Amino acid sequence: MARILISPSKYIQGAGEMKKLGTYAQAYGKKALILISKGGYKRIGAELEESFKQSECSAEFDYFNGECSKNEINRLIEIMKEKECDLVIGIGGGKIFDTAKAVAHYQKTPVLICPTIASTDAPCSALSVIYTDEGVFEEYLFLPANPNVVLMDTDIITKSPVRLTVAGMGDALATYFEARACKRSGATSCAGGKTTGAAMALAKLCFDTLMEEGIKAKIALEAGACTEAVEKVIEANTLLSGIGFESAGLAGAHAIHNGMTVLEECHHMYHGEKVAFGTITQLVLENVPQEELEEVIDFCIEVGLPVTWKELGAEHITDEQIMEVAKAACAENDTLHNMPFEVTPETVAAALKAADAYGRYYLGEE
Repeated sequence: MARILISPSKYIQGAGEMKKLGTYAQAYGKKALILISKGGYKRIGAELEESFKQSECSAEFDYFNGECSKNEINRLIEIMKEKECDLVIGIGGGKIFDTAKAVAHYQKTPVLICPTIASTDAPCSALSVIYTDEGVFEEYLFLPANPNVVLMDTDIITKSPVRLTVAGMGDALATYFEARACKRSGATSCAGGKTTGAAMALAKLCFDTLMEEGIKAKIALEAGACTEAVEKVIEANTLLSGIGFESAGLAGAHAIHNGMTVLEECHHMYHGEKVAFGTITQLVLENVPQEELEEVIDFCIEVGLPVTWKELGAEHITDEQIMEVAKAACAENDTLHNMPFEVTPETVAAALKAADAYGRYYLGEE
């Protein structure tokens, strides 16, 4: 099997970059459909309009309906045809990106992705998650190409709630450990091949950046400051984790996150917060040396990522519920089977219980 690496064509990160969106857009089309939330337009609409005044590309704004559903995608395709748009720009969070990517795919146009938060590694990927209009997961839409441009305006991201960037660190925390597991097992990555040395190096840099800069970045963000540590963490959460997960592979942490979706008690938690607990559980499954486990748990405690069921909102979880999570995580088509050894619901349930116990121990609750 071939080694494959995929990535966005261009990644741009810096303060005030959204003000140049019109200039960037004109390289890809003459008329852009810009998908944004009403709140997002209220906050930055004026500067977006201004950026297109000096551009050879015009802009058509449309408010996102709230779900990346087939109906929403089809609605926007009709607008693209009616307004004769030849470019899609998604501005905001994950469901907006996924919708913009899907619309661009069906219309065979370029797509620019402009996150206003750094909470997941979704912006760089060639993937859209499709839901029903009611928000129930329906399917993954694998796309033939990654976005043409991913633009991160660090001024805007610094103003977003700190918890969102910390959740992004939780998502990024899994990247290296899942990549390492996939390399050991020879698993096929989301890119459709074996991992490359480049993807592994980016995944490791992602982890090292979090360990060196994560706590500094959180403190700076709480003060409303965009420091070099914040810039490095935004890159780790988005670019390094994005290429790392897609080109090196997913394993235990994300499958365990998916298993946790059966628990209503955890529905209020962000994706990356659940992935962080999934990462600790994967490390327990692997029986890593204590120093490695301790480093990850201490980091989570320090930045405010959950390390116990109680912190995840499931303080009174039963053994039966834990087994339900474990069974869901072991679903036949999920990525837990990319681990380099056999995994069963029983071993996952034991790891989930132990992960919670370690969390309580390091929090000093034992």
